[in-house]
Amino acid sequence: MPALASPARTAAAPAHRNPQVLRWLGAYTASTVGDSIYYLALSWAAVTQGTPAQAGLVMAVSAGPRALLMLFGGVLADRLGPRRVVIASDAVRCLVTLGLAAALLLASPGLWALAAVALVFGVVDALFLPAVGALPPRVAERDQLARVQGMRGIAYRLGAVLGSPLGGLAVALGGSAAAFGIAGVLFALSLPLLCGLKLRPLAADDEEDPGTPGERTALHDLVAGLRYLRGHPVLGPLVIVILLGDLGFVGPLNVGLAVLSEQRGWGASGIGWVLAGFGTGAAGASLLITVKGRIPRAGAVLGWTVILGAVLLGALAFVPLLPVVVLVALFFGLLAGLSGTLCGALVQTDCDPAYLGRVSAVASLGSLGIAPLSFPLTGAAIGIWGPAPVFVVSAAVCALSGAYALAVRPLRRAELPG
Repeated sequence: MPALASPARTAAAPAHRNPQVLRWLGAYTASTVGDSIYYLALSWAAVTQGTPAQAGLVMAVSAGPRALLMLFGGVLADRLGPRRVVIASDAVRCLVTLGLAAALLLASPGLWALAAVALVFGVVDALFLPAVGALPPRVAERDQLARVQGMRGIAYRLGAVLGSPLGGLAVALGGSAAAFGIAGVLFALSLPLLCGLKLRPLAADDEEDPGTPGERTALHDLVAGLRYLRGHPVLGPLVIVILLGDLGFVGPLNVGLAVLSEQRGWGASGIGWVLAGFGTGAAGASLLITVKGRIPRAGAVLGWTVILGAVLLGALAFVPLLPVVVLVALFFGLLAGLSGTLCGALVQTDCDPAYLGRVSAVASLGSLGIAPLSFPLTGAAIGIWGPAPVFVVSAAVCALSGAYALAVRPLRRAELPG
């Protein structure tokens, strides 16, 4: 298995004591909280300046460039190095959000300015997401990467938990301009942490091509990355598992829960409680991986957790009492968080680091580019057949991804380093 070059030593430093990991985690957390505040501020500014339909269009503008450019974002991360790309991404987000905050303070720029900012964020996300996924193997030892993925999961949940209340408070006290300003400051806080990272270099024999990046086209690099992914006995099937799981998962959770809550009289607070239960379970799974560091028989555990999680996903449509639904969502979040963290850890440990940006891009493309396209289909299907059949079909798609993971022998037998 290709590995990163590192000096010989007796034992790897635990991830939670590694200053490079902590710098990366601090930067990622600041950026994630800033993201949550930015999206809340953008939605509020769009709603207050236009109609609900116009606000929806502003929020959707970023999806197009993110989906179209993400694969080439992975190429850029592998060419230039992920740290450079992440630093540039956060620097652009910082300048854009602070600029928008200043514009809102001095004038009323209108929906066109909000749409332009959303477009820029979509392009930046396409570069940022593959790069941030390619950084952990360059700051941590291979046997610590599962812990790093657990820590990343906790930081992501923390960003969602802290970002929305902070953004709401900022909007209440100072309007959208204040919220955009706080988001910009958080993006700025990530920059010195990222600049202070000391990366572990790639080993010479891990270089994919003797030619320099200037002698290869971006398309050449992209094709080489896809060819590498297709021929890998673990990563190729794993990406299919991730894509199928996302296709079955995101529609019911983002659209189906709202319909269930409306039909059963739970109201908006009911959605909040269910999502809080799911988030708590997912955070618990990340904490488990962070503490334990290694799950034996990771590939088999991945397959079974996806299948069991699919059963709980389908059950959400048949449980009438809100407290019971919240409990089901908690265990569903625990299983989904565990399977998601295992997917991320297997990508990190099995991928040749020279291809990690491109592989991360393909893995992220499913959840952030392709799976959201199922939202209108999910809504239309619920309108025709009701939520229960749609939840069952979605759960079956998730279960299929877990069964596929168990059916592919190299993936089923995949192990995390210990």
